[in-house]
Amino acid sequence: MSPIIREVTIGPCRLIQGDCMEVLPLIGKVDAVVTDPPYGLGEKWSGGGGSKRSSWRFDPSEAKEWDSAVVADLLPIVAAGRKAIIWGGHLYPLPPSRGWLLWDKKQSGDWTTGHAELAWTNLDQPVRAFRMSQVEAHTNMHKEHPTQKPTPLIKWCLSFIQDAKTILDPFMGSGTTGVACIQTGRRFIGIEKEPKYFDIAVKRIQRAWDLKCSELPFEQVEPQKQTELFEEEVK
Repeated sequence: MSPIIREVTIGPCRLIQGDCMEVLPLIGKVDAVVTDPPYGLGEKWSGGGGSKRSSWRFDPSEAKEWDSAVVADLLPIVAAGRKAIIWGGHLYPLPPSRGWLLWDKKQSGDWTTGHAELAWTNLDQPVRAFRMSQVEAHTNMHKEHPTQKPTPLIKWCLSFIQDAKTILDPFMGSGTTGVACIQTGRRFIGIEKEPKYFDIAVKRIQRAWDLKCSELPFEQVEPQKQTELFEEEVK
């Protein structure tokens, strides 16, 4: 029986619903893995904001639901790509790294979430920091997953692996890595186990691809989209 429950293709994006540890052997090697795996901290999650300034909150029971199954070994995930960026990698037994990435959320002491997040990488570079607050992130996006990363953050991650053309996110969540790949002209493979978030990812990535197609010169748009754009223009 195939481990792939559903598969959707949107432009340069291949989206797969299934358990990534079962699907990975069918994928083969990619240029890079960029992902945000479950950390196992769902029960410690306390609302995601600071006093009255927080404009987004999730039910803690939902946090437990999506963060209950922790991946025991990320090394097969890392091995799937020649380069790897793993958010929350400090919570897993991964090799020492010189090229850590840090997201400074610019938050004061009364916020219930961490003031920063870390990404493990296998990149040979100095530590780099991205500074963007949760409040700034929320003004630019509608959050559809408890740990949804801002698209500018993921695009910043991709800037360190500019030669990587195909990106794999085995814990796709709401699809932010896929959106960032479309916006930066990459191919994307996303795997997500939960049907709720798979559906959200499909919708977000479809919107991003439609927007990208509307901005491309007509001759660079895929034939199917050319027909849709022509019919829209006729209307």
